[in-house]
Amino acid sequence: MKTCLIVIDAQESFRHMPFSSERDSAAYLEHQNALIAGCEERGIPIVRVLHSDGPAQADNPFARESGMVVPIQGLRAFSPAATYYKRRHSALVGTGLDVWLTEQGIGRLIISGIRTEQCCETTTRHASDLGWSIDYVTDATHTYDMAQPDGSPLSAAAIKARTATVLSGRFATLCTVEQALARGA
Repeated sequence: MKTCLIVIDAQESFRHMPFSSERDSAAYLEHQNALIAGCEERGIPIVRVLHSDGPAQADNPFARESGMVVPIQGLRAFSPAATYYKRRHSALVGTGLDVWLTEQGIGRLIISGIRTEQCCETTTRHASDLGWSIDYVTDATHTYDMAQPDGSPLSAAAIKARTATVLSGRFATLCTVEQALARGA
């Protein structure tokens, strides 16, 4: 089955948000970069998806005018097979990515990027519902601590565990970098 790596929202914008933290970012980048390198070595196409939304002004980190809708510092440079800009959580809404994947004969997606529980999870669920087989590489996703509705803290590790739990066996196959590369070859 033809495979494609999707790198979702691995962009500088997040470093300029009030919730941003560098904790765990080095581990994320190590895994994300290993996944990119492995896909390059195997000839697996890589798609870059960047989030661009909100007011088109320089002080909005998610506006192209800010100069921050660019690959995150530390991300391995790669030549994407395609690049898409999205305005919604799912990379498949309004971008044309679904059409490109179909035209390329892609049957399996490897999902990675930022944020684990938002754009990566949403894209995974959406793609699964549309019929793609999904390898979700939790270690090659990144997120940040959040506050629950009652104000109590929810750690990034707990968010990643929850996402893995709800996706596993229903929407995706959970994989390490090595497993995803072995399955995608």
